[in-house]
Amino acid sequence: MELLNLAAELATNSYPGRGIVVGKSADAKYAVIAYFIMGRSANSRNRVFTPLDGGIITEAADPSKLEDPSLIIYAPVRVLGKKTIVTNGDQTDTIYNGMTEGEGFAKSLRKRTFEPDAPNFTPRISALLKVKDGDMSYKMSILKSNDGNAESVERFFFEYPQPVAGEGRFLHTYRCDGNPIPSFFGEPERVRLGDEDIDTFAKTLWNSLNEENKVSLFVRYIELETGKETDRIINKNEKV
Repeated sequence: MELLNLAAELATNSYPGRGIVVGKSADAKYAVIAYFIMGRSANSRNRVFTPLDGGIITEAADPSKLEDPSLIIYAPVRVLGKKTIVTNGDQTDTIYNGMTEGEGFAKSLRKRTFEPDAPNFTPRISALLKVKDGDMSYKMSILKSNDGNAESVERFFFEYPQPVAGEGRFLHTYRCDGNPIPSFFGEPERVRLGDEDIDTFAKTLWNSLNEENKVSLFVRYIELETGKETDRIINKNEKV
């Protein structure tokens, strides 16, 4: 699989939807996580990321303009011990609750399906990152419809127990814009990660996202030797 330039991939796709990036920095010092959301409707665009309990939640930028909280208000990032859960929906809680009850990542997600937003049937994308003994491993998943068939779910799971420095995987909900919007398919894309600091990385990603459709970006660097976390949040909107 080709090692892609993440910024270039984002810059040439006006609507990848929501996206998760996980990997190891080129200097092998950090576990890297990024999660972004985009929106086409006023309701989807009326959001901000807010820190909460070691993770983040989505909130309405202007609560008076919130039309429908389902599918857009959730906790994209939660932390359980040395594990970080990142998803594009309320399946974050499904994974978190399942793992606290002794279930694994995949078993928890087998309870779920794609989003009920016909005709798009947006995929549910998820990742689980674990930092331990100075290194990292991660898993990813996509739950999608069978080419828009509401009666047929497809569940895919990917494991990366030995990540290579300078590489990450990028999983996003949509291939591109459209009506209905075509779902992502195939393996998470293999992307190049550098050794730039978190501010440079976050700024590069944010500037690469489509100006009209981008809403919010979250980036976390976890120092592999110490487990120290550093976060950056960029919101297009200000909280009212």
